[in-house]
Amino acid sequence: MQRLRRSVVGCVVLALDGLIAVPVASAATRLGAASRPTAVISVPAYITTGPDGALWFTNLGNKTNRGSIGRITTSGKVTVYAGRGIDAPAGIALGPDGALWFTNSAGGSIGRITTSGKLSDFSATGIANPIGITRGPGGDLWFTDAYNPGSFGLISTGGNIIIHTSKYIDDPAGITIGPDGDVWVANAGTSATKGSIAQLTTNGRIRVYTNSGLDEPLGITVGPDKAIWFTNYGGNSIGRITTDGEGRLFTGTGINEPDSITTGPDGALWFTNYGGNSIGRVTTSGRVTNYTGTGIDGPVGITTGPDRALWFTNSKNNSIGRITTGGKVTNYTGTKPQS
Repeated sequence: MQRLRRSVVGCVVLALDGLIAVPVASAATRLGAASRPTAVISVPAYITTGPDGALWFTNLGNKTNRGSIGRITTSGKVTVYAGRGIDAPAGIALGPDGALWFTNSAGGSIGRITTSGKLSDFSATGIANPIGITRGPGGDLWFTDAYNPGSFGLISTGGNIIIHTSKYIDDPAGITIGPDGDVWVANAGTSATKGSIAQLTTNGRIRVYTNSGLDEPLGITVGPDKAIWFTNYGGNSIGRITTDGEGRLFTGTGINEPDSITTGPDGALWFTNYGGNSIGRVTTSGRVTNYTGTGIDGPVGITTGPDRALWFTNSKNNSIGRITTGGKVTNYTGTKPQS
C-alpha cells in the first residue's frame, strides 16, 4: 500500500484565475420520441440504475452507427433507443427529474431521455468531449469534459449550463459528489502528468491530490466508509482518499486496467478490470478478490442493480453482464450488432 501525497494547489476563490465559472448560452433541442431499432448492443460503456427498476446503459456505437441508449430489465430483456442527438454517448446518470442524463462524447452535448424514450439534447459553447456525469446535491447534474485539457460542467434540468475551467483540471473522466457535498473528479491526465484527484469545494476552491503511484485514474465513487474510492487504470490499483486528503493505493492479483467502480450491496467496492476481463472486489480494509467468468470481455461500466447484483458492460463482445456478490456470472447479448 502507498500513501497519497496531499498536494493542495490552486486554492483560490472561484472568481479568480485558478478556477473560473462561466455561464454559457445553451441550446435545447426537444427531439421527441427515440426510435426503437433491433435490440443491438454496440460497444456498451457506462451503466446506471433507472427509476423504473431497469438498468440503463450507453452504447458508444461503431463505424456503422452513432450510438444509442440501452435498457435492460433484471430478467435480461433489452431495448435500445436511437435517434438524432445521440452521438457516441459515454456517461449516464439518473437525474433529479426521473430522467436519464448522458454525455455525448463525440457530439459535444448533454442528452436526456425519459423512461418512455423521449429525447432532448443540450449543447453549449465550451462542451466538446463530455465523459462522466453525476447528480449533484442541488438538483443539477455535474459532468466532465476531457477536451484540451478539460473542464467541469454544471447543467440544470432546464438546460442552463455553467462551465468551470482551471489549469489544474487535467483530462477529467469520472465524477462523483462526496459525503462533504464537494465535487470529486478523477483527472486521468496525460503520459506526462499521470493524473490526479481533484476536489471542487462548496466554497468555490479547487484542491488537487497527487502521488507518484497515480497513473490515469478513471472511475470514482463514494464508498460505504464515506471515503472517495477510485480506479487507477494505468497503475493497476485501487485508490482511497478521505475528504481531508489522506489516501492509500491498494494492489492485488487480477487488478488489470481497472475502469469503473461502485459500492456494492455487501459493503465492499466492486470494479471492472478492462484489461483483465474480470470483475474485482475490494473491502474497505483493502482485501482484493477477483472474479472471472464466461462472457466477461473488456468490462467498462458497473453499478448495483435493484436486484442487489452488480451489472456491468462488456465493451468487446457487446453484451451486458451480471454478477452476484457470490461471484455467479450471467451474460446478456441482445441482438448481435453490425460489424
